[in-house]
Amino acid sequence: MDKKPEKLVPEVRFKGFTDDWEQHKLGEISFKVNTKNKENLTLPVLSNSAEYGIVNQEDYFDKKIANRTDNYYIVKHNDFVYNPRISKKAPYGPIRRNTLDTKGLMSPLYYVFRINDGNYIYLDYYFKSSKWYKFMYQNGDSGARSDRFAIKDKIFQMMPISMPNTKEQNKIGQLIQTLQKLIDLQQRKLRQLKQLKKAMLQQLFVSKNSKQPVLRFENFDSDWRQHSLEDISAKTYSGLTGKSKDDFGHGKARYITYLNVHNNEVAVSDGVEQIEVDSKQNKVLKGDLLFTISSEVPSEVALNSVWSSEDGTDIYLNSFCFGIRPKSNYVNSFFLTYYLRSPQMRKLIYPLAQGISRFNISKRSILALKINTPVLPEQISIYKVLMHIDNLITHQQNKLTQLTTLKKYLLQNLFI
Repeated sequence: MDKKPEKLVPEVRFKGFTDDWEQHKLGEISFKVNTKNKENLTLPVLSNSAEYGIVNQEDYFDKKIANRTDNYYIVKHNDFVYNPRISKKAPYGPIRRNTLDTKGLMSPLYYVFRINDGNYIYLDYYFKSSKWYKFMYQNGDSGARSDRFAIKDKIFQMMPISMPNTKEQNKIGQLIQTLQKLIDLQQRKLRQLKQLKKAMLQQLFVSKNSKQPVLRFENFDSDWRQHSLEDISAKTYSGLTGKSKDDFGHGKARYITYLNVHNNEVAVSDGVEQIEVDSKQNKVLKGDLLFTISSEVPSEVALNSVWSSEDGTDIYLNSFCFGIRPKSNYVNSFFLTYYLRSPQMRKLIYPLAQGISRFNISKRSILALKINTPVLPEQISIYKVLMHIDNLITHQQNKLTQLTTLKKYLLQNLFI
């Protein structure tokens, strides 16, 4: 008995649509744009970016790239452009729609095509999915350059594209377009929060030769006092030394590397391994500040505030880090962490580092840094504001991640 052919339908579908989708070749629903700039029209030169889509080349590269453009294609609004340059985000090169409200010029290295049948928003998101990758993989030329994917125009035009009726195309395009607008909005909010934090770090802390910050809380007006970092440290300690590979991956303790400190006000527990240690090593306690002395970024600092012994094990530093335990009657650990990550302090720390691809800095140089501190109540007010902004940033980042994941799911399951 012959097996019934599978229905040509997507995994996820709008209610009320049951018809099979139809398969078309790209060359049946579009035609190649061959109009070139023979009259040397003054139009912006465009580029096709996998991440940002069709962009003004001069804005994207911050300089003029093309000199002669008489051989460039004239691209209209809603035209599609295939860029054969491959990348992690576009393993076969990006196909993007010109959403700019202007005509422009595109390099003859690109394939420009115009839709004559189909919803261009639907097709815009179809080409942002991976549904056409298999065709490219099976039909690309074997002589492709390492940074470019080679496929003949006639072959490219044979690309199969599955499409529903116009009404369903409209719904799919509108749904993902609405979701993309929401993602764009959340991205703007995230950028604004990060800009707010940057401004607060610049204005809530004093600069090198100042005794008072630009922005201050009510009821605080006394000058900040200067100390060396060593003066306000009750204890300093180095990371584990003399350890071999055999000591890692087992044992009752865990150890922190510079990766747990990198880019984090609070040290993260990702990838913290087990290790065997002896009683002579210094344990990391809650409230200690952890510094990197050898990493890709000159001496970053993070606070060990939450996870010091969550599973009942002791925590230690590896040899690329060292720790300080602030005097709690002089300085708040959260305040000090934010202060040491402020632009003012980074300007002082960067010149102390040595190296090119990896930076090394001495523990002594860090401990000699001059730190300006206000009274403890003001320190607490400062760190609470910054922590609140950080919590908003984390919440916003989580929302953005959820929306991006939803978009990825829809691109995978709304198309065939």
